[in-house]
Amino acid sequence: MSTDRDPTPHAAISRDPAPAAAANDAEWLTRRERGSSGLLRLMVRVSLGLGRPLSRAALYPIVLYFFLFAPDSRHWEQRYLRLALGREPTARDRFRHLLCFATAIHDRVFLINDREDLFDISVDGADVIAAQLGTGKGAFLVGSHMGSFEVVNTVGKRHPGLHIVMAMYERNARKIGATLAAINPAAKPDIIALGRLDAMLQIAERLDGGSCVGVLADRTLGAEPMQDVMLLGEPARLPTGPMRTAAVLGCAVIFMLGLYRGGNRYHVVFAPVADFSNVPAGARAAAVHAAIDRYAALIERYCRSDPHNWFNFYDFWAARSTAPRT
Repeated sequence: MSTDRDPTPHAAISRDPAPAAAANDAEWLTRRERGSSGLLRLMVRVSLGLGRPLSRAALYPIVLYFFLFAPDSRHWEQRYLRLALGREPTARDRFRHLLCFATAIHDRVFLINDREDLFDISVDGADVIAAQLGTGKGAFLVGSHMGSFEVVNTVGKRHPGLHIVMAMYERNARKIGATLAAINPAAKPDIIALGRLDAMLQIAERLDGGSCVGVLADRTLGAEPMQDVMLLGEPARLPTGPMRTAAVLGCAVIFMLGLYRGGNRYHVVFAPVADFSNVPAGARAAAVHAAIDRYAALIERYCRSDPHNWFNFYDFWAARSTAPRT
């Protein structure tokens, strides 16, 4: 990614990196998701044909393959589990972790095809969302690569007046569009592609119209501002862009998470993170810093309570010399 910075507030939303700067990409971008497209097409056919209980049997050999033949991911998975569990992870811990990931992907097939009747979904923090919608303004919903966003979106569809628009980097938006087309050609994703000049304007318009803008705020494309935090007892770094954008737009920020808890059970969480609606410009930096600390604390809380829902299979705790601190 180019290190040239746009001094305007639009710089809070990073541009898509130029190919020549690929060496500065974050590590997660360089990891190819092996076999994902072929497996997805097969999964959709098998899952819709057999139904959820029978098609889940296909997950076990897939998980076993990655359990045995993904040595790099294994190393970082073990490190994460060691931190989250507070002990040395067993083979069973690792397999359960990968199975949770595979299940969340598998269940997308049914959730995107409006089969939420197959799931037992509980919600914590519905009052937080209701209170925000009562103001007539939308909010930033900040999640992470944990659990299932699809189950959060399903809750959104059931909640009167709650409409969630996802904001993501353009390359990811293309991937999500292709994924949805494979799972359900009738699905029309509502996505704001970051990196375009009008992205900030689109986000502002959606928020003013009462929609919530969802963003997964735990990954970076590379050389963009980061904040040092403590996560699971180890120093880590989180991108500041999403919180800075929320501060510039003067909106509320709410944490969102959809945790898989075995069988057909999911638990959706909404929790307040920050409200930038009355923060003066001179106090934004401190407010952003506090909001990111609060966000990190919420991630840690649910890594402890639901450790197998963490889906960052790379060296999340690695220091990035190319990313400027704020």
